[in-house]
Amino acid sequence: MNRVAGKVAVITGAGSGVGQACMKLFAAEGARVVGVGRTQASLDATLKMVTDAGGDGIVVAADLSLEASADKVMAAAVAAFGRVDIVVNAAGVGYSWLEKSPGSMGDIVETTAEKWHEVMNLNLDSCFYMCRAAIVQFRRQGGGAIVNVASISGMLGLSVAHTYTAAKGAMINLTRSLAVTYPMENIRANCIAPGYIATPMVAAVLNMFDDPVVADRLAPMQRPGTPEEMAYGCLYLGSDEASYCNGTVLVIDGGTSARQ
Repeated sequence: MNRVAGKVAVITGAGSGVGQACMKLFAAEGARVVGVGRTQASLDATLKMVTDAGGDGIVVAADLSLEASADKVMAAAVAAFGRVDIVVNAAGVGYSWLEKSPGSMGDIVETTAEKWHEVMNLNLDSCFYMCRAAIVQFRRQGGGAIVNVASISGMLGLSVAHTYTAAKGAMINLTRSLAVTYPMENIRANCIAPGYIATPMVAAVLNMFDDPVVADRLAPMQRPGTPEEMAYGCLYLGSDEASYCNGTVLVIDGGTSARQ
């Protein structure tokens, strides 16, 4: 308990999945939390989970694919709590985005320029905007920590979802670049790289784990990870316990990438 006590954590994608799990866990560990997402109702539900458990936080509805939204979020966090110590970038879209945007998760030949820019905007531009706004705030107050939620798909080749894999790969290298640029200003940047996680983002394909043979190929542990397991990785990298972690890519995939 209290691993981030007294800190203020901004967590994007807080309406569901890994972002929601981070919001609950960081609050339980003593942080005041600022949850960010596009849907007010989902954010309100997450905040209720936090406050019902005795945590303290606010939520900010914002479309992080828009540049101005990052500044809006940081301003709201500072207005509420006076500072920002940790930013977790968990917002983004994955396979479930196909339901809203057919053609967004195909290979490069099947991907139109419109779909490429759409997925890049939601997954990578949003991270860029939030990282930039975070560093500006961190410089004002003497430091802070960024944790980006990437994917093992940003480290491995896939036959589909080429835009998604490109965005996650870029997120990983952006994290590394931040790590070599700002450490002497007491600013750290790390990321986690999840494998198959039981979230709405990949719910449509999780039935693959019902077949033990397929499950073993997907992950040696033969199950998907949980959002909470990802949140613990984010908590560690955002906390002072990870004070010498900078530029780390923490793979949390049940062993999936160990076979590559």
